[in-house]
Amino acid sequence: QVQLVESGGGLVQAGGSLRISCLVSGSIFDFDYMGWYRQVPGKGRGLVGFMTSGGTPKYTDSVKGRFSISRDTAKNTLSLQMNDLKPEDTYVYYCNGRSGETDDWGQGTRVTVSS
Repeated sequence: QVQLVESGGGLVQAGGSLRISCLVSGSIFDFDYMGWYRQVPGKGRGLVGFMTSGGTPKYTDSVKGRFSISRDTAKNTLSLQMNDLKPEDTYVYYCNGRSGETDDWGQGTRVTVSS
């Protein structure tokens, strides 16, 4: 079974930047889509953005122009670069890989933005 392992979360001040990454134990191309979701405990996960297997990124409106998804196919790593962070970006961020109707998830990495 493919595993997704996030890293790179932490505490940052508003206006700062942070990069989180997701290491895939298999191949990024095992998935039709890979992306990032975020969640506040007790609430549902919301989409941040995703990348198609062809490499095209899409983002939710609230992060457009501030967040950027990239991948390193040689290292089987998906990354999320977050710039101009705001306190409302404070969440646990989850890496997601979707193949057909099947979703795989990482364990999550916490990002806290202080004002």
